[in-house]
Amino acid sequence: MKNLFLISLFALSLNGFAQNSKTKNSSNLETITLGGGCYWCVEAVYENLAGVKSVVSGFSGGKVANPTYEEVCTGTTGHAEVVQITYDKNVTDINEIFKVFFTVHDPTTLNRQGADVGTQYRSVIFYKNDEQKKAAESIITELNKAKVYNSPIVTKVDPFKVFYKAEDYHQNYYANNKNQPYCKMVIQPKIEKFEKVFKDKLKNKQKA
Repeated sequence: MKNLFLISLFALSLNGFAQNSKTKNSSNLETITLGGGCYWCVEAVYENLAGVKSVVSGFSGGKVANPTYEEVCTGTTGHAEVVQITYDKNVTDINEIFKVFFTVHDPTTLNRQGADVGTQYRSVIFYKNDEQKKAAESIITELNKAKVYNSPIVTKVDPFKVFYKAEDYHQNYYANNKNQPYCKMVIQPKIEKFEKVFKDKLKNKQKA
């Protein structure tokens, strides 16, 4: 029920942002960088959203240039595991991107998603323009006001500075490792939740 309420809330409170994103920019493509725990999970979800052109796993928000996965895992680089999403604004928009984000991860746990613990797993939105910033802040305010979650949202809204692509074996991780225990136990349930809530927004659905 919370997911359905959440979606309705987004649709009502952020419809204006969705309209602006489709009319103010002559370019159809836009990018947003999101951190919602392990990037394998977030990447796998957005790969299935209609309108998304690419999802790249990597790191943002830290103080070390070109960090390796092993370095980020120490928690000392300041980076968060993130995905950089490029989407077609004629098909989807920032409103829908954020709907998915706040549905498939827990934005109330500080520096943690399930068993993944550390600052690299923090919930964060790296905005690239005022529209993204305002949309993110509005969503968080409305969700907290409506008490959709049992605890306050801790998602940070920070300006985007730089994105470092993760090693090749991290890209399309779920698609290439579906039989791995982590994929079955952690990623697959998130995908199933996404497909249930956003069944009319799936890439395969749009093609059909």
